Amino acid sequence: MENFFITLGNKILTFLYFMGGLSRLAFESIYWTFIPPFRKERIFEQAKKAGVDSLAIVSLISLFIGVIMAFQTAYLMQRLGSELYIASIVALSLVRELGPVITSLVVAGRVGAAITAEIGSMQVTEQIDALETLSTNPIKYLVVPRFLALSLTLPLLTLYADILGIFGGYLVCVYKLGISSSMYLNITFDALLYKDVFTGLTKTVFFGMIIAWVSCYEGFNVEGGAEGVGKATTRSVVATFILIITADCFFTALFYFIIP
Repeated sequence: MENFFITLGNKILTFLYFMGGLSRLAFESIYWTFIPPFRKERIFEQAKKAGVDSLAIVSLISLFIGVIMAFQTAYLMQRLGSELYIASIVALSLVRELGPVITSLVVAGRVGAAITAEIGSMQVTEQIDALETLSTNPIKYLVVPRFLALSLTLPLLTLYADILGIFGGYLVCVYKLGISSSMYLNITFDALLYKDVFTGLTKTVFFGMIIAWVSCYEGFNVEGGAEGVGKATTRSVVATFILIITADCFFTALFYFIIP
């Protein structure tokens, strides 16, 4: 029993230390965002890595999610004779939840892991110490461009994923279930509200921040050489996934149950 409480206490302390360090990095990155010089080229470089280079995998996943959602919904709706509601269910599910969350998880697994590995390698090889020696703030140089790039590109990537997912549902409903193209589009647009699109995209701004902060934090705290980089990358992806799902739960409750 004593060992259990000791282990539990260590876990709690580790979690509090992690959240404290993450909060400090977040505040410092926001502060340095408004301090010149502003390196736009680094922001565009990171935006390309986070957004443009992720288009292929996001396209594939979002399209098939729309197709799967339509097939699964059709299985039940055909029994009820309500195939017309498939369009609204697919659209609302994608725009409110699946689009933002799945896109963020994909970017976290692809881009977040790369950020942690890159910064972790710099930490191990003492390149970050070299930046400080050259009077370059590591947070300003490494964190801020990634923080801004992910915060700006993830909503655009999510909007693209929503459109492709709805298109996947369109393919199933029109070419498999015989619903007319105009009817599918009318039902989709009637079901969607500006609030649905706005809340879905707003969440992804914060998801992008979470990916950037967690990935950079774990990279800065790498210890133990190449093995340490691998462990930090694993911790980064796991922690990012958990925080994204937790934040999504919070924002869903906020937007649909607290704020009318």
